[in-house]
Amino acid sequence: MKFVDPKNDIAFKKIFGSEDKTQILISFLNAVLELTGDKMIQEVIILNPFQAPRLKHLKYTTLDVQAKDKRGITFIVEMQIRGLEGSKKRFVYYTTKAYSLQLKRGIDYPKLNQVIFIGILGYKEFENKKYLSRHLILDAETHKHEIKEIEFNFIELPKFKKKIHELATILDKWIYFIKHARKLEVVPDNIDDDALQLAYEVAKKHGWTDEELELYDYWAMKAQDARGEVTWAMKKGHAEGHAKGEHDKAIETANKMLVKGMDVTLIAELTGLSVDEVLALT
Repeated sequence: MKFVDPKNDIAFKKIFGSEDKTQILISFLNAVLELTGDKMIQEVIILNPFQAPRLKHLKYTTLDVQAKDKRGITFIVEMQIRGLEGSKKRFVYYTTKAYSLQLKRGIDYPKLNQVIFIGILGYKEFENKKYLSRHLILDAETHKHEIKEIEFNFIELPKFKKKIHELATILDKWIYFIKHARKLEVVPDNIDDDALQLAYEVAKKHGWTDEELELYDYWAMKAQDARGEVTWAMKKGHAEGHAKGEHDKAIETANKMLVKGMDVTLIAELTGLSVDEVLALT
């Protein structure tokens, strides 16, 4: 494998959160937010730049990317591969917390700046059939977008089905990179954006240090363990559910036999219940 998997949290943070390669994040933000002309982001400051954390401290490390542009707008970009219970509430809490934390002592409300959240999801979360959905605060009657302080954008990777020859926009090419880079041997011929080409370059494994690769492998193993836990729990739940279903069926049958006056010992033998279980039904 020539490229690391950008969906890996360590890889994602290294690619999009490097202070000396902010053009990667800028290109991605402009593509996702569909910014053109004088509205395009020209420069950003990475608020939590990538630093390879020590393994023993990794579980306490935040691996999203946060940045701020010259207008003071904060951008939060997060990779979330697996669905979590209450995930929508978590996205709202995380984003509104970043908004409220701007309000330091002595700062007035008018100086609060917009916070824009971009979640890259490895699962389907919304009913929208498009892979990119934008969630704004709108007037219920006029649909005007007058409260612009908080904005949510979600990219659902399972909904992105385009093949390499179908990539029409820079956003298509960015999502294809995130979803498929680990399977590629070379950079696709139709990648004509300098920042995206740089992202592929950063994703090349041979440019990573041994320490970074160790962290990358550790995080990949941790993700695999999490998937294994879910699969095991589902199988265990299915087996337990099946066993409970069989037991409930046996009790139902035993009750019918008791109504007909059949012998308790015979009922136990035919249903697989214990004599005590059958007696408890009388």
